[in-house]
Amino acid sequence: MSLLVVGLSHRSAPVSILERAALSGDTQIKLLQDTLAAEPAAEGTVLATCNRIELYADVDKFHAGVAELSTLLAQHSGVGLEELTPYLYVHYEDRAVHHLFSVACGLDSMVVGEGQILGQIKDALALGQEQHTAGRLLNDLFQQALRVGKRAHSETGIDRAGQSLVTFGLEQLADGAGDADVDTWAKGKRALVIGAGSMSSLAAATLARSGVSEVVIANRTLARAERLAQILSEPGGTGVAARAVEMVAVGDELTRADVVVSCTGATGLVLTGEAVEAAVRSRRTPLALLDLAMPRDIDAAAHRVPGVRLVDIESLAEASADAPMAADVDQVRGIVSDEVAAFGAAQRAAHITPTVVALRTMAADVVANEVARLEGRLPDLDDKQRAEITQTVRRVVDKLLHAPTVRVKQLASEPGGAGYADALRTLFDLDPETVASVSRADLNDADVKNRGRV
Repeated sequence: MSLLVVGLSHRSAPVSILERAALSGDTQIKLLQDTLAAEPAAEGTVLATCNRIELYADVDKFHAGVAELSTLLAQHSGVGLEELTPYLYVHYEDRAVHHLFSVACGLDSMVVGEGQILGQIKDALALGQEQHTAGRLLNDLFQQALRVGKRAHSETGIDRAGQSLVTFGLEQLADGAGDADVDTWAKGKRALVIGAGSMSSLAAATLARSGVSEVVIANRTLARAERLAQILSEPGGTGVAARAVEMVAVGDELTRADVVVSCTGATGLVLTGEAVEAAVRSRRTPLALLDLAMPRDIDAAAHRVPGVRLVDIESLAEASADAPMAADVDQVRGIVSDEVAAFGAAQRAAHITPTVVALRTMAADVVANEVARLEGRLPDLDDKQRAEITQTVRRVVDKLLHAPTVRVKQLASEPGGAGYADALRTLFDLDPETVASVSRADLNDADVKNRGRV
């Protein structure tokens, strides 16, 4: 089996396609279920953010896997396969590992170095675990991607290379207003944040720290909005004046807010152009809108309303020149390359482990059978003699097997080392079902352990 990823992102597809291809939570679950039902795939999970949709799978056939995964993405996204295909990219085996590790480090983000992607990778792994579609390979891969991302942020200055989309979007609004920085622009403003998820929470906290006078949280579930407002207003939080409102109050709040950030999971528009225009009629001050949702929350026509400045994912993509510190990026790329090599070596070594375990199990059975046969031929042996003979035979077998099993694990970790497992199975005539049963046991143990780590 081999790792395959098929996906599209802001680097390969226009925002209009990404919007249409966006997957709801229920759709992601159905996609995973159908992926495992497909013949070429044994494992699967999906990484879906506002900037990318990627389907990861462990497949036994490359071409069949690409065709099946591409078809599934088209079916569940609602974008026809012929229309979607030109925007899809494919990564296989080590290149797939390299891609995910680069994504985890923020190298493939719209704003290089942003750290929010780590939470999204963690969510993707958790979804695969909850749906029992992520097995040993994807568990190992995504857990390692999280470690690589954290290593990149702790060992390099990649954080200085760029900011989160929230910060970048607010900087664009401040720049459009002629202010030198976000703090100067935001000071004393009233903010309306629509949504209470991770991105909206980050936006609310960022605005609060930037000096806005009030943050209003609107969300479909009022309890979540109230919880976020409470966190923001507590002395241990940002200490800003914060309150929660229901979604039906957004129209009224729009007339009072100076800056609006929206990031919900809605499939339709949250703010229409007409709603924005109606709110502006009763205002004398400019209205700044930041839309971080995919698909978009705010009607693109809002930017044509006098007195309104709209920044959305599409304009952020155009404005993102990504001029990070070259040395930090090069250092992160070096980390990624080293980690990809280490991951590949570990996976190749793990591939031979069930064969080695099966070989040692067979040897133990041979020892047990021969000792039992000896007892039948020499019934007068006392317990001490029997134990000494048994221990001696076991030591002989262990010594004979030690050097070749250690060496074969070392060889298996090198590129092309997978063939050594086949050679062992052939030379010792190992039962394929015994090897498979060891693999299944290892997989079950890894699944239980990894589910407890997310």
